[in-house]
Amino acid sequence: MTLLAVERIKLFTTRSPMWCTLVALAVTIGFAALIAGVDTENQPTIASSQFGYGFGLVVIMVMATLAITTEYRFGTIRATFQAVPNRTAALLAKTTVVALFAGLVGEVVAFGSVAISKLIEPGANLGINTAFEWRATAGVGLVYAAAAVIAVAVGVLIRHSAGAVSLLLVYSQLVESLVALIPKVGDDIQQWMPFYVANRFLTGDPDPTSRLVSEGPPPSNATLSPWWAAAYFVGFALVLLTISIYTANKRDA
Repeated sequence: MTLLAVERIKLFTTRSPMWCTLVALAVTIGFAALIAGVDTENQPTIASSQFGYGFGLVVIMVMATLAITTEYRFGTIRATFQAVPNRTAALLAKTTVVALFAGLVGEVVAFGSVAISKLIEPGANLGINTAFEWRATAGVGLVYAAAAVIAVAVGVLIRHSAGAVSLLLVYSQLVESLVALIPKVGDDIQQWMPFYVANRFLTGDPDPTSRLVSEGPPPSNATLSPWWAAAYFVGFALVLLTISIYTANKRDA
């Protein structure tokens, strides 16, 4: 518990978590308000309210990356490892705090997006009743938390803020989309890319309303069922974290 408290203090005494949280809230909820206010032909749905989910995800990954890379940048990671010789415990504590915070932000932006859509269009059917609707909202927190674990792991492996952030953004926003362009095998490979699979968890069942699910988070044709997709994404995050902790234990801080 002491390690978790220390990591919580370190996280919230820097400016980046506050600013990243505000940006994630503004961008995600802002897109929900935009969709609800501009599209007068269709009433907003649970799917459309989560249109900005991916933009918030990017911001949260940046926040999680900076939480570890700034320690390497300013050398405070050395003091941490001297105070806590068990590097595994120290890194797990940091990852836990960052992931829990990212998950909380994910829940706030998801339900906040539904609330703002309902506020703008009071007559819209925005009840959260079906399995799809619960995953599309409450599931955002799980995806954000797992993505934060991935970001921390990449930060530990690369140790430089610019490099780690660039790699995460290029991979999640560009590489997984371009893989589908590879002749013959591209679609098969894409079905197992982690962020593409995560979208399967959020969009695995079609939106039961008249609005296309593509107006929410990007649809996914991954072969896994929604909950197996969630397990796959979380498992990928944990494997990457294990590799990063092993690497951190083998090299100098």
